[in-house]
Amino acid sequence: MSKVTRRAILKASAGVACGFGLGWTGNSIRSALAAPEPRILKPRKIEAKLTGTDLTRDVLTYDDAGVPPVLRMRKGEAFAARLVNGIDEPTTIHWHGIRVPNKMDGVPFLVQPYVYTGDQFDYVFTPPDAGTFWYHPHCNTLIQMGHGLTGVIVVENPADPEFDAEVVLNLRDWRLGGDGQFIEQYRPRDAARSGTFGTVRTANWIEQPQYDAPSGGLVRLRVAITDVTRIYSFRVQGSGATVIAIDGNPVPQAFPLDLLQLGPGQRLELAIRMPDNEGALVSLEDIRGTKSAVLATLRSVGASLRRDARDLAPLEPNPIDQVDVASAQHIRLALSATAENVSTDSICGSLGYSFWAINKVPWPGDTPDPTAPLAELKLGKSYVIDMENLTPQVHPIHLHGMSFKVLSSSKRQIQPQITDTYLIQADEKVQLGFVADNPGDWLLHCHIIEHQKTGMTSYLRVV
Repeated sequence: MSKVTRRAILKASAGVACGFGLGWTGNSIRSALAAPEPRILKPRKIEAKLTGTDLTRDVLTYDDAGVPPVLRMRKGEAFAARLVNGIDEPTTIHWHGIRVPNKMDGVPFLVQPYVYTGDQFDYVFTPPDAGTFWYHPHCNTLIQMGHGLTGVIVVENPADPEFDAEVVLNLRDWRLGGDGQFIEQYRPRDAARSGTFGTVRTANWIEQPQYDAPSGGLVRLRVAITDVTRIYSFRVQGSGATVIAIDGNPVPQAFPLDLLQLGPGQRLELAIRMPDNEGALVSLEDIRGTKSAVLATLRSVGASLRRDARDLAPLEPNPIDQVDVASAQHIRLALSATAENVSTDSICGSLGYSFWAINKVPWPGDTPDPTAPLAELKLGKSYVIDMENLTPQVHPIHLHGMSFKVLSSSKRQIQPQITDTYLIQADEKVQLGFVADNPGDWLLHCHIIEHQKTGMTSYLRVV
């Protein structure tokens, strides 16, 4: 008779979770069971050309070589992926921004077991929203993400307007020394401030890549910030650019890109009208800080298509439940620094410090007994998060599993944008409204990973 171990129990529960995530409707279950053959995603360690020096060792990817693949899905159609762990530590996959069933969310202990070396886990879900999303581990995130495990997701909608080209950019830094090899992923003094920045900046694992696009054509530029630290201030040079979506949702009203600040975890979609002259360049730049940086360029090729950006129809809104602000219950959420409690050792990695907190409670780490939820919410009810940033730092706050509407800000004029991540400024107060429409435990955290791993994490429970 074989011995029953805790690991075997976890694996068995993983199999159950794969088929019947909490909160699925009958239609969702039938859709999942009818899913196509799973896309195999196998984290592995490779060598990659990231700089002009030697190949960088210990790079992590989900593919045979190079940047993790762009996963393409269809709104309302079932998708399946099989995580086969090929690295020497546990991992998971989180589908950032996609409103998946809770058991598919990839957060260890909170919603699913670790996936150990050599084990596998099947993720099955139907994306309800179209847009630009991304995927990454939620285990030992600073190292696994910092070494490359970040990929972009495009959820397509057949009703979208027609573009002449599409370019997808995965923006991320690498912490490399002069020899092109990894150096320490973080410094404690920086983790207690804005985070530790990378030394090499890439788009699709290339420094300042260039892509061809039809002259006079309309390009859909999809940008995902998969970096663990860096906040961007975007500008486009060489042509006009229109913001059509942020964080997987169409903006209420498209607007010209002048200067837009976004942080880790956020996504941007631009409609760019290419110049008519062949060889003309359009550049996406980051002008945050003392020196601007070109992130990627587009080059006009061929005879001009003479498209007019004004001919583009707006993107179709995603089916997000509308918050009833008048009846909504309010949840106070204060972001602060802390010197309380040392984080708990975890299979999923700990930085060993506790610098940050939500509502004065620093997250202890990925443990079987997490802190109590920030609030217990009733399924289908409306809520408003009254969030206040008591720190001098900027924080991209991300909510798993649900989308919210930005209602008001104490520091700036805002559009009522639907999103899953809000970049809150120092000393800012903001109101975020949403309907608790997805049952389960949903993580809420800063997506500057050093902040997340040193305390600025909690969760909401929807029952």
